[in-house]
Amino acid sequence: MSSLAAFGSKTVARGVGRFTDLVLEKGSGAYITTDTGRQMMDFTSGIGVTNLGHCHPKVTKAAQDQCATIVHAQVNIGFNKPQLELMQKLQPLMPHKSLDTFFFWNSGAEAVEASIKLARQATGKQNIIVVQGSYHGRTFGTMAMTKSKTVYGEGFGPLMPGVFTTPYPYWHQVGVPASTSQDELVKQALYQLDLLLKQQTAPRDTAALIIEPVLGEGGYIPAPKGYLEGLRKICDDNGILLIIDEVQTGFGRTGKYFAIEHYPTVRPDIMVIAKGIANGFPLSGIVSRKELMDLQKPGSMGGTYAGNAVSCAAAVAVQEVFEEEKILDNVAARGEELFGLLHELKADKEIGNTIAEVRGLGLMVGIEFNSPTDPYTPSASGAKIPANMASRVQNKCLEQDMLTLTTSVYQCIRFIPPLNITAEEMKKGCDIIRKAITDVVREG
Repeated sequence: MSSLAAFGSKTVARGVGRFTDLVLEKGSGAYITTDTGRQMMDFTSGIGVTNLGHCHPKVTKAAQDQCATIVHAQVNIGFNKPQLELMQKLQPLMPHKSLDTFFFWNSGAEAVEASIKLARQATGKQNIIVVQGSYHGRTFGTMAMTKSKTVYGEGFGPLMPGVFTTPYPYWHQVGVPASTSQDELVKQALYQLDLLLKQQTAPRDTAALIIEPVLGEGGYIPAPKGYLEGLRKICDDNGILLIIDEVQTGFGRTGKYFAIEHYPTVRPDIMVIAKGIANGFPLSGIVSRKELMDLQKPGSMGGTYAGNAVSCAAAVAVQEVFEEEKILDNVAARGEELFGLLHELKADKEIGNTIAEVRGLGLMVGIEFNSPTDPYTPSASGAKIPANMASRVQNKCLEQDMLTLTTSVYQCIRFIPPLNITAEEMKKGCDIIRKAITDVVREG
């Protein structure tokens, strides 16, 4: 541990959990360099934030130029030019033409809270439905809505009232074997939602249902098409708004500009955006139709740093890079390579019995390992399953100078490389992953 890291371990609040005590000093593309000169391949992208890699030159220059023009142009005083330019860039990219009105804030959690404020204001109703395994933030409002791990809200109650939870069509959460068909999972999950509306929160009291199209902290699980279509119908039938949380899935991460585009018949009433929008600069927002947004009184939304001019300038550059560098084409190619490796490992006679599932979309990729204590994971035909596979694989990757992250309360590890990662870099990353998993299996 460096002297600076030792200082940090004594002075940074203990509530800020860390996977390592590395001091991340410099970033360039798919790599981070520490204060001791150690270079690390970054398959976390700052938890899905630096989608164009660290310090993309065009994004960096846009922010530098804006710093020399105006840094703080407070949104409750007037417009700032980059903010309006960003809206012009984003409007044509929206997954539905009704999403035409924007409000920009700073963080994903704030944007989620903005979506709840809008839903309650527009409907005159209070209650919110979330799905089991969801993650929406760590503010007081969003802690109540986060259902991926108890650590995010433990000891902070009472939390925001009026939040109800419905199961997600994931075999763990429905409590059935992993071999259960997707159609059956969808059927059971939608049935439980119907019961929730009959037994716990009546439609007349329910403002919105919020969901991530790919469950993030819950394990990188894409929503089945039939499930999201079912949610849209239930919301339409009951006067409930459907909020799509694209904080982690948006801006190319799943191979589409927004993950909801994988479900073309599902229209969001409100969409939440953040993370990859500005490649590391703090920026988030909500998008909805003007008739809903205009129900809020002037002054009811805002914030000191909301829609910061430097962040918005960076975000404008991000959207331009996506088009100029054909980022989505690269996501398709590199995602195929990463999924190819993981499916190959799952089919391997030595390794495959440790892997329960490979899943995700684009370059939002998860792998769940079997657990020797979990009755719902697939049978390993009597083979011994190593314990704590996810954290052990993560540590093996770290030993080979690659940063990765675990996720969920199950044995899951997620891979979130930059969307512009090269074929050569992806091969290097795949080689590290292969060795890490193989080493853990052989050590038992």
